[in-house]
This record gives sequence, structure tokens and C-alpha cells, in this order.
Amino acid sequence: MADLYETLGVDRDASFDDIKKAYRKLARSYHPDVNPDPEMAEKFKEITAAYEVLSDPDKRQNYDVGGNGFGFSDIMDAFFGGGQQRGPRPRNRPGQDALIRVEVDLMEATFGCERDLNVETAITCNKCNGTGCANNSKPRTCDICKGRGETQQVARSILGQVMTSRPCASCQGFGSVISDPCGECAGDGRVRARKSIPIKIPAGVETGNRIQLSGQGEVGPGGGAAGDLYVEIIELPHDFIIRKESNLHISISIPVTSAAIGTKVVIDTLDGKQEVEIKEGTQSGSTVVLRGLGVTKLRGSGRGDLIVHIQVLTPTKLNKEQTDLFKKIASIRNEGLDKVKINTNEEQGFFDKVKRAFR
Repeated sequence: MADLYETLGVDRDASFDDIKKAYRKLARSYHPDVNPDPEMAEKFKEITAAYEVLSDPDKRQNYDVGGNGFGFSDIMDAFFGGGQQRGPRPRNRPGQDALIRVEVDLMEATFGCERDLNVETAITCNKCNGTGCANNSKPRTCDICKGRGETQQVARSILGQVMTSRPCASCQGFGSVISDPCGECAGDGRVRARKSIPIKIPAGVETGNRIQLSGQGEVGPGGGAAGDLYVEIIELPHDFIIRKESNLHISISIPVTSAAIGTKVVIDTLDGKQEVEIKEGTQSGSTVVLRGLGVTKLRGSGRGDLIVHIQVLTPTKLNKEQTDLFKKIASIRNEGLDKVKINTNEEQGFFDKVKRAFR
């Protein structure tokens, strides 16, 4: 049998909070609602079993000393008190947390939106109101353990024969048996069903952000309190806008003539059509910043910027008339066609480009 600490991926001296965090992290990955693979379902059972032992101080101490057999507490019970009663475990237990992923587009991520989530989860059985019993009946006391939830047996140890306590196999440690189980939930007190949950997605979210909906997870056995539902955001890529944190980037191409004499162009943005001024002498690779047209800041105030990257298109095919015109312009500007100027590092921003590339 695998070591329970290894199953949860925690150290043997891990605190209760560490064990709880580790379990919740694993449960979100292996829960049947998230991962329907049968092998993952078995893994989820192992994780849950490990958590039930390590999250209970008495069971954990028993496991640390004696593993699957008797432990130190059993020996102490036998010699100092004859078997301390721990009592039956409750049928009403808290439910598991759940995780679902929701896709949003850039517009929704920027301005926020509202959604109705249709999820399949465990809800309280309406037929028995979570009791697990049919016809308004009640669980009866277990005939084997007499309601204690435990049975005792003799085991051999280094100190001789000792009396050890184990969960009752007849009632699974509940101390009671449901003689007339509910036909709808088979005595579990909950059923699988689909339900709609409204959610408000705040402006500024991005891939990886999670929204916690308290009490919207699975209802526990016996109609126990529901866990939490975590909604993980997946942001879909836009057709022509790129997001970098709270800033947006758009790339446009303009003719060399427009770059030389300047012009005004209209582009599509998340805020509708916007006019962009191209100044005279604009160079390829330059940018124009439209303030406050980026993504809403999730933690903070205001919005980022929309940065327009400009690429100047050099004509590749010229007829004779066009070629003559370019030659005339070159002659007027005293720009010999054979002249070459080597830029310094400062002029070409060489090192800045390298730094940006490696970022």
C-alpha cells in the first residue's frame, strides 16, 4: 500500500493546513467532474482516503506508529482505560470542492461579463431531504457495534495481546444502518444533477485567474454542506489584437508615401473605430499610443493603453513612371541610390531589441 504522505505529496511533519491545501490542489485535478478518466477516478479515491486519515489527528497518530495495523493509541487504550470510545462517524459530511474552466473572449476579459454556468454536480436529494431514508424512516442502531461505530478485536503486539478498535464493517463506522434506503439516492442523501449558476466575471481577468463561488460545489454525503466551486478563466486569442498584461497591441501597415507625408487612418478597436494620426516622416517600427484604450486593470484603477505598431510598406513593383518619380525625389533630396549609412547601436536600439527578445 502506498505511503499516505506520498499520495498527498506532503512531508511527514506537514501541518493540517498543508495537508488540506495539498488535498484540495490534487482534488481539483483528479475529481471525476474535471477528469472523467476511470484511472483518474481511482487516483481520486486514493487521495480522498489518504486525506481522511491524515486530516484526523487520532487516525494520523495511529498510522504514523502502526501503519495499517494497530497503533500507539490502540495500545494505550488497552492498558489505560480499556478502549476509549471515539464514537460513530456522522453521516452528514462536507462536500468536495469543484473546478470548471470558462472561456472568455478579449472583449469580455476587458469589460467583464455575466454568465450562467450549467454544471453537473451533487445536490441534496429532494425525495428524502438528504437523510438517505425512504418513507420518513430513520436509521436504526447497528446490531453489531450497538451504535458505537467500532468493533473490538484482539491483536498481538510487542506487549502481548491487546484489544484494538476498528470501524464497524457492518455499518461502515456510522453506528447505524439505513434499513429502508431512499430509492432516489440509494441512501447517500444526494444525487447527481445539472444546475445553472449565475456568475459575474470581473473586468480585467486573464488566463489562470480563478473565481471562488462559496457553497456552489458538491453537496456532501447525508446532505452535508456544499463545498466551493472554483471557476478558472481561459482567455481566447483575438484575431488581430494581442494582449500584454493591461496593454493591447495592434499592428498596421501603411504605404511609404503615407509614412513620408503623414496621414490619418481609422482602425477597429474594442472601443469601436478610432482615428490614428500618422505623423510626417514616420519610420517603420514606430508606435502610436492611444491612452486608456487597453484592458481594465483587475487590481487597480483605470485601463491600460492601446499601442499601435506601424510597419511601412516599401513597394516591390514599380512601373517606369513610378521609378522615374522616385529617382526625381531622390535627386531633389540629394539621396544617392548607392549611399549606405551604418547606424550606431543607439540609433538602431540594438541592445533594447535584444533585451526585449529575451524577455
